[in-house]
Amino acid sequence: MREFDLAVIGGGPAGMAAAVAAKKKGLDNIIIFERDNVLGGILNQCIHNGFGLHTFKEELTGPEYAERYADMVRELGIPCETGTMVLNISDDRIVTILSRERGVEDISAKSVVLAMGCRERPRGALGIAGYRPQGIYTAGTAQRLINIDGVMPGKECVILGSGDIGLIMARRMTLEGAHVAAVFELMPYSNGLNRNIVQCLDDFGIPLLLSHTIVDIKGREKLEGVTVAEVKDGKPIPGTEEYYPCDTLLLSCGLIPENELSRACGVDINPLTNGAVVDDRLQTSIPGVFACGNVLHVHDLVDYVSAEAAKAGESAADYVMNGSVGTDGRKIKLIPGSGVRYTVPNSYTVGSGGDELHIRFRVTGIYKKPSIVIKSGGTEIFRKKALVLIPSEMQDIAVGKDALEAASGDIEIMIEGDVS
Repeated sequence: MREFDLAVIGGGPAGMAAAVAAKKKGLDNIIIFERDNVLGGILNQCIHNGFGLHTFKEELTGPEYAERYADMVRELGIPCETGTMVLNISDDRIVTILSRERGVEDISAKSVVLAMGCRERPRGALGIAGYRPQGIYTAGTAQRLINIDGVMPGKECVILGSGDIGLIMARRMTLEGAHVAAVFELMPYSNGLNRNIVQCLDDFGIPLLLSHTIVDIKGREKLEGVTVAEVKDGKPIPGTEEYYPCDTLLLSCGLIPENELSRACGVDINPLTNGAVVDDRLQTSIPGVFACGNVLHVHDLVDYVSAEAAKAGESAADYVMNGSVGTDGRKIKLIPGSGVRYTVPNSYTVGSGGDELHIRFRVTGIYKKPSIVIKSGGTEIFRKKALVLIPSEMQDIAVGKDALEAASGDIEIMIEGDVS
């Protein structure tokens, strides 16, 4: 059986950043397993720019950003096995892999970083009435068809969901000659970044209809059109239906962390994120197993993915070289309070090192001029004002560990302000 100090599951931006950070920390025997034939993950099909402003201080396309990290991996001599599917991870970190060259094989790892990314929510999870005709795609599938395979999905398009991929594909379809009639969003606010609304919809005259959803799909063999209705309190309003003829429907209705492997090996899953429960060193409930990137929680910027993954890689190196990551002391739970949907990490260990703790979270609504407040046992230990907080943008605050370690009990993160 081959043995490694660290096995990284996934060769996307998270996996590569974790492997690079572990190598720079002093860990030598590292392996990356990637099921695709090349490194880079989803970035390879994201040919638009806007990546790398935080990490590299310049604007890059997705493939350029991925290539920067792939070059680091090669320069550091980190081996990668592409075209390799990870089938299982045991509780003692025996990783079962499948590849064309080696067949089914077990390898032993002293530590594991989970970096499998996420997948799109399919039509079957949306409960839309109608047949299953040709012409319905997730936005990411359409992106791959156009940008990698050179295939145009259709000419008359509508998009359900205002996630970033859907907004970007509205622009991409338009640039390729299709007509995008509208983007429909169930919620009263967009789930994409504001810059994408401006650059991908407003600049091209594509309407965004909030509080709207598709209630029927027409066409048995091929998509003929969709019926759209206004929504109130999550239910369609009778009499507001409008028919849109189209041959293409793109779905951009949320991303789901790919945690089948995590569940199979017994990692505790947070129902609020569908990702692993982790401490401040990004260690899961299984010692020596770490999680980062979109498999942990869905990010809006790949730069944040890389920064988080670097921490996971450094923690894995510490675990192998020191036998622990210093999270065996008194644990303080981080609890999402009013206005906060979830927090990452889920706990903090007193004395785990460092001067500050980065807490990442998303809010449940749109808040204008709110305050981010952290309390412990009713005592306020942190307060920060913000101009606006929206659900589509992940928040990242740095809290001094002196304040955290003086806490008398569990810590609650909340938003003070009115929802607009």
